[in-house]
Order: sequence, then C-alpha cells, then structure tokens
Amino acid sequence: MAKLVHHMGLVYYRLKFQTLSAISTKAAAKEAIELFSTPQFRKKLKLSKILEESEKLEINMNGESITGYRWNYGGRRKLLIVHGFNSSVIKFDRYINPLIKKGYEVLAFDAKGHGYSSGKTLNAVEFKDMIIEINKLYGPIKSFIGHSFGGLALSLALEEIPHDENYRLGLIAPSTESKSAIDYFFKFMMLNDKVRIEFDDLIFRLSQKPPEWYSVSRAIENIKAKVFWCHDEDDFICPWDDAKNVMDKNYKHVDFFVTKGFGHHRIYKEPKVANAIIDFL
Repeated sequence: MAKLVHHMGLVYYRLKFQTLSAISTKAAAKEAIELFSTPQFRKKLKLSKILEESEKLEINMNGESITGYRWNYGGRRKLLIVHGFNSSVIKFDRYINPLIKKGYEVLAFDAKGHGYSSGKTLNAVEFKDMIIEINKLYGPIKSFIGHSFGGLALSLALEEIPHDENYRLGLIAPSTESKSAIDYFFKFMMLNDKVRIEFDDLIFRLSQKPPEWYSVSRAIENIKAKVFWCHDEDDFICPWDDAKNVMDKNYKHVDFFVTKGFGHHRIYKEPKVANAIIDFL
C-alpha cells in the first residue's frame, strides 16, 4: 500500500510539473524548490530508551520550535550530532552511549521540518544557521558528526564558526555537491532544462549564491578542523564520484574511510563505520 501511495504521489507531481511548465517555467521552478525542500517521509518515531533518558532542549528559530536532546551535561568536550534530510536524531541513538563513555557531552537536534521539530521545509541556509545558533547557545562545540545533508550544513556552518585544527568533524556520506542533488531531483521528477534555469536563478536570487556554492568540496578548503570522511562506493544519493574528487586532492586535514555495499542509508548504521567515527573523535 505504501508503495502504491508513493507511486501515485510521484505521478501526481510529475503531471503537475508538466502542466505548470507549459504555463510558466517560473511557477514550475518555484513549486520545484518548495518540493525539493520538503521532507517526504517524516515520521515521529517513538523515542528509544537513550532518547527518553536525555535532557530535553528547545530552540525557537524564526517562529519554529527546534527540538533537542542533551546527555552527560558538563562532559569534557561537547559534540553535536547532525542528521540528514528525511531523517531525525532517533536514527543515531547507537552513537550516544559510546560517546558518553568517552566523556563527551552529547547534543543532538531535529532540524526544522524533521522529527519532533516544527516546520514543513528545510534548506541549506536554515540548517547551517541552526547549527550556528546551537553553538552560540550550548557551545563551544568542538566535535561534530554529520550525515548526508547534515554534513553539508556542518561544513557551511564551520566556515562561519571560529575554529582551529583541534576541532573534529566526522562526515558520513555528506551531500558533497548540491548540484548533484538537484540533478538527481530533476531527473527523478522529469523536469526540463528551462525549469532548471529558472530553478537555479531563483536560488541565486534568494541567497545571492549559485547552487554550486553549496558544496562540501568548496567549503572543505576553508575548514581547519581535522576531518574524517566516510563514504560508500555504492552511494547513489550522494554520489561517490563527488566524494572521490575531494579525496583525490589529498588534503592534509582530511582522512577518508571508504566502504562498499552499504549505500547511503546503511552506512551510518554499520558498526565498523560507527566505531571508526567514534575512535576518530
């Protein structure tokens, strides 16, 4: 039934974009950005035991309530876990106890439009600003874990947060190039090149930056933190080729941990990946 509903929704949006594109490419582009920024699989999953035991936090940003969790307040070093798009803090509960055992004060927040936070949409600027605000309120945070879109948001945030080589950034299958994510979205929704031109132009008008600026490969040059980057060769959501382009540059502050067979959604759940990230931190 779920697959049928998903298929029907896909058919609906493709027909809607086809109609809109024939009438106005600008209208189609505006609708495309709205859909691109809207989580499609939001579920308020039951909190696991470790989440239930946390100290509950809340931030108000632009009228939205951002739900957070904290463990081991007063630990030797603060760490922030940042989930990806269509995800939530709950999916990273396996990391919390090992980090507490290492003495970390652990922080984690559901992004706008995700988990138990309010809101319906999320873009890279909002995600980046949320991280910066969390650091202002609960920092200084010197260690980070970010998966997928969360990895991109962390990279953008660290360009604005004063930091040095003593900081640690664990990236798990980060959204290396926003352009690749948009390419995938346009192919999946069968949107044409004229709408893409309007889409990219609208992003520029809203942020004064082109889509390709929202890039881990660009931001990594401005990050001083020690980076541990985990990526799977079979990742087709955040393509391995994008990550490999960064690896081939041999940055001294970036170490890669490459896997095969886990794809995009399994990689952060794999014990050997989780252990490697925790050991690095």
